Amino acid sequence: MHTASDRPHAAARRRTLRTSAWLRSLGLTLGLALASAQAGAATVFACEPEWAALVRVLLPQAKVHVATHARQDPHHIEARPALIAQMRSADLAVCTGAALEAGWLPMLQQRSANRKVQNGQPGMFYAADHASLIDPRPATLNPFAGDVHPEGNPHLHADPRRLAEVAEALAERIGEVWPAQAAEVQARHKDWAVRWQRHIERWSQQGSALKGRQVAAQHTTFGYLWHWLGIEMVADLEPKPGMPPTPGHLDSLRKALVNHPPAAIVVAAYQDERSARWLVQQLQGKVPMLVLPATVDNPHQAEALERWFDRLLSDLLATAGQR
Repeated sequence: MHTASDRPHAAARRRTLRTSAWLRSLGLTLGLALASAQAGAATVFACEPEWAALVRVLLPQAKVHVATHARQDPHHIEARPALIAQMRSADLAVCTGAALEAGWLPMLQQRSANRKVQNGQPGMFYAADHASLIDPRPATLNPFAGDVHPEGNPHLHADPRRLAEVAEALAERIGEVWPAQAAEVQARHKDWAVRWQRHIERWSQQGSALKGRQVAAQHTTFGYLWHWLGIEMVADLEPKPGMPPTPGHLDSLRKALVNHPPAAIVVAAYQDERSARWLVQQLQGKVPMLVLPATVDNPHQAEALERWFDRLLSDLLATAGQR
């Protein structure tokens, strides 16, 4: 039997129990809501860092997996289990196309068994489908022809004008995949496009000092950069596209360039520098070697694409004796 003095304590215990039950219920509700939000989060698989950087501009809340980095040749990537798992979780895949990833992307698509990112589906976006390509080459069955891209040079991101075309198409595609985000994505794209055009005008003005200069380079990694700035690539360190430089080919370049030295010998940061260094030495220091990043270093960094183009222009102008 409870006395009168026990009643306040009993009431307090009941209130405590009710409060605890309410907190547990609230915690469960919040936990389910968080799990639901996480499950519905936009997940993107980017084949190259430049496209991851562009996705970050248009859909900053997305979870983005990047298959490659600036120190890797995007032609030759191993289809590792980790990449397969990332592809499996993606709602959208953004890749270059034009056969750049032909050696590894199809395997990722097949083994991930993710129907969203198969060719022909809205979740599979190829940048090369949305910009004109330079230097198309006839298809060949010759296994000794080298790394030939019949559709054209796939490294289109090195031209900021073509990159802008891709950005417009990607903004539309993101809106198709995530309709609830379409208006926000279009607003972000509009703001970015205005700023990007101002950068293009600035870069074009700075780069005018480079027009007509000649370079020797390894591969056509920067073909679009040369095309945009009016730089002529007079020699390729590769005897055939994608094939490593050979002693015989390098010696023929030495003989050809000794009396007509280019402004620079250019290699991408992911390429072996030894052949370029040998050629520079053989030309007796008349020609500098320039190592350029083929893409952004950190795609999650703010203004990663702008920083990359700033770096390209700065290094080229420094080689030309300009700042």
